[in-house]
Amino acid sequence: MLPTREKAQLMSASEIDRTLVRLAHEILEKTKDLQRLAFIGIRRRGVPLALRLADKIKNLENLEIPVGFLDINLYRDDLSTVSEKPVHSATEINFPVTGKDIILVDDVLYTGRTIRAALDALFDQGRPSRVQLLVLIDRGWRELPIEARYVGRMVQTSANEIIEVKLQEIDQHDKVLLVEKT
Repeated sequence: MLPTREKAQLMSASEIDRTLVRLAHEILEKTKDLQRLAFIGIRRRGVPLALRLADKIKNLENLEIPVGFLDINLYRDDLSTVSEKPVHSATEINFPVTGKDIILVDDVLYTGRTIRAALDALFDQGRPSRVQLLVLIDRGWRELPIEARYVGRMVQTSANEIIEVKLQEIDQHDKVLLVEKT
């Protein structure tokens, strides 16, 4: 990992929570058939975000939205440069994806390559009727023609900057940081 220094905190825990509430409302407004809706979180930090969104919708609509977890490591186009032995966490999707309106959930949208890999992994599970993307942060710099339907916040970054999302379930606290490579 490259050494970095923190430039700014972009979101606090309460700002992340308010953003997820807004995104839950936006999903409810734009989804015609909530019975077909399902969330699939991309491991790692997309998983807690998907679970939190499902919980927000349960609180708002008293409706359980199925949540699955997707591991994309074996679908990455840079697999050989990541590691000789990539870590594979299990994909856990305990519902049929065929015919569902799937919302893929991830923390940061950058080049689009993670989402491309996620789509490959998802379609190995079945054929959803529709797939949309939700991200907490869209930082630009796309290399593939992929856009999110639901965006928590757009953050313009330079090539030397990185967005770090910290979530309670993984990092023991919630915040979004802008850091710079040193």
